[in-house]
Amino acid sequence: MAQATTPTQGLEGVVAAQSAISSIIGSTLTYRGIDINELADNSTFEETAYLLWYGELPNQQQLQQFKSQLAANRELKPQLIEFMRGFPKDALPMVSLRTAVSALAFYDPEANDMSPEANNGKAIRLLAKFPTIVAAIQRLRNGQEPVAPDPNLSEAANLLYMLNDRRPSENAANVMDIALILHADHEFNASTFTARVTASTLSDMYSAVVAALCALKGPLHGGANEAVMKTLEGIGGPDEVPAWVADALARKERIMGFGHRVYKEGDPRARWLKQMSKQLADETGNPKWYEMSAIMEDEVKKDKGLLPNVDFYSASVYTYLGIPRDLFTPIFAVSRVSGWIAHILEQYQNNRLIRPRAEYIGPEFRHYTPMGAR
Repeated sequence: MAQATTPTQGLEGVVAAQSAISSIIGSTLTYRGIDINELADNSTFEETAYLLWYGELPNQQQLQQFKSQLAANRELKPQLIEFMRGFPKDALPMVSLRTAVSALAFYDPEANDMSPEANNGKAIRLLAKFPTIVAAIQRLRNGQEPVAPDPNLSEAANLLYMLNDRRPSENAANVMDIALILHADHEFNASTFTARVTASTLSDMYSAVVAALCALKGPLHGGANEAVMKTLEGIGGPDEVPAWVADALARKERIMGFGHRVYKEGDPRARWLKQMSKQLADETGNPKWYEMSAIMEDEVKKDKGLLPNVDFYSASVYTYLGIPRDLFTPIFAVSRVSGWIAHILEQYQNNRLIRPRAEYIGPEFRHYTPMGAR
């Protein structure tokens, strides 16, 4: 593999390793070679996670076994729930999630077992417990008791059920399911690469996932859709959007949710989220957020030629689903942990410590100066 001879800011365009998990070619995103559009049209989140981990779509028996394993591992230890009760009510949900996931390792006897069988078990438990942790964080900070997971519901429907203590509509559950599929993996994004760097040291899976969460917390990665919703809430209504966009662009202010370092012809996931935002706007009878988003998309495209990315319409989708703004990034993590785990497992299978070099630009070689001569 060719090696870069000059440093590249942000590693842009640098191929760091080979991977068989996902690919971005032009404006096409694939998981294990299957177009994301086909998966969003036909698959489920559980089936997609299986594909990411094991390389092929499951047959009916394999899928049922996988779903049963997830359902059987959703509950949290009472000790962990009691620990979470002590979190400050005003703590950022991502900080709470990072801390709770780290604490999961205390209660997993296989936490430090690096055998393939143990890692597969940890993968199941992590994917199963992420929605339960996120829902518990939301309810505990609002003085409510966590809702026990329902083993008869899908991962998507169960997440909404545990958040709101009521079964979601079929459409809401389907929208959440597709959103989880769309966010599941995205090649060597910042959090995934962080997970792989940590895994390359042969640290355990919990450590690698917590490292990924730390990277996802940053507003330039996982927090972008939260910033989009904050912007929409601050504008007022659809009629104010054109003037707001013109003013923001005149001030050379960055408008969150537009453009992408990799996709130059549009993010393929954005089309699905726009469609789902419209569906939920119709179902809830509240078109405001969708209409504002659509107008903003038109204005930014007209003035700057920029297209929305995955974060833009996911903001209104999550809002229509009743998810508070500061919970958007933890919901993202509920999906992306499936991709992180796929990459962690791949890293373990053919591991080499990830240790790049830096181009030194400090002072030339010099000698130590004694204190009296300084």
